[in-house]
Amino acid sequence: MINRRATKPSPTARSRRRRRGSAGGGGRGKGPLLWGVAALAVLSAAALAVSGGTPAASSSDSAADEPSTGGEESNRPSPESKPSASQAIPPNEESPDSVSSPSPSPSSSPSIPASGPGTFTTAGGGSGTVGKGARTLRYKVVVENGLAQSAADVADQVEDVLADRRGWTADGRSGFKRVSTGTADFVVRLATPGTVDEICGRYGLNTRGEVNCSVGKDVVVNLKRWLLATPVYADDVTAYRALIINHEVGHFLGHGHVTCPGPGKPAPAMMQQIKGMRGCTPNVWPYDTKGRLVTGPRVP
Repeated sequence: MINRRATKPSPTARSRRRRRGSAGGGGRGKGPLLWGVAALAVLSAAALAVSGGTPAASSSDSAADEPSTGGEESNRPSPESKPSASQAIPPNEESPDSVSSPSPSPSSSPSIPASGPGTFTTAGGGSGTVGKGARTLRYKVVVENGLAQSAADVADQVEDVLADRRGWTADGRSGFKRVSTGTADFVVRLATPGTVDEICGRYGLNTRGEVNCSVGKDVVVNLKRWLLATPVYADDVTAYRALIINHEVGHFLGHGHVTCPGPGKPAPAMMQQIKGMRGCTPNVWPYDTKGRLVTGPRVP
C-alpha cells in the first residue's frame, strides 16, 4: 500500500529615478538640475541605511517532494524473479513520485530516526507451525539495533499475522514457523528508513525513505510505515502492519500487484493501497473469512 510545495518568490525591489530638465537650456538650467541630483543622492543614501545597505533579494523556498507511498508498496515487480519495493515504490513497488505522502503532520508524528547502524537483533525463541500446506517456510524476525521496538514484541505481531486464518496459510500450500537459529527461508526486518533504502537499493529499488520492499530472502519493513501507517489506516495502525506483512510476504511467495476489483469491494492485500483505494474498502488480508482469495485485475 508506494503512498511530495513551493512558495512564490517575493518580487525584487526596484528603484526609479526621475530626471528633471531645464526648460530653458543654457547655463541657467544647470543650477536646478545639480540641486535635484544632490537631493536624490541624499535620499538614496538614507534609503540604503534603513534597509541595511543592500537591496532586497528575491528568494524561492521549495519544500522537498514527498512520496505518497510505500509500504506494502513497491513498484510492481515480476513475482518470480524481481524484487518488490512496496507501502507497501516503482522500480518494484510504488514510486514515491507517484503517490501522495502518507505521513501525518510533523507535530503529530512520533520521533523516527532517519537511519541506524544496519545491524540487527534476532527475536529469540520460536513458534509452532501454522498452516497445513505442502511446504513449511521457516522465518526469522529481526529488529535494527538502537530502536525502541523490541524484537520479541515485533515477532509476536508477525506471528499473529501469519497465523491468521485469513492470511497466506489459507492458500492450502503454505505453512510458517518462526525460528531464531539455523537457516531460514526468509527474514522479516524492521529497520530505519535509511537502512531500508540501503538494503532495497542493492536490488535497484528506490524506496525514498518511505516504503517497504521484498528483496531476495528479506521482507524489509520501514519503521516509518510501521509506526505511522497511512491516512486510511491512521486509526488502526495494527491493521496496517498486517497489510505490510501480508503484502511483502505475498511478494516472497510469488504474488504480483493487483488493483481494485470494483467500487465498494474489499481492497486486495496485493493492491498498492498506499497509492489510493480506487473505490475499494480497506482490507488487509489475502483471503476472506470463507477462505476465498481477495484479488483483482493484475497490474501490467
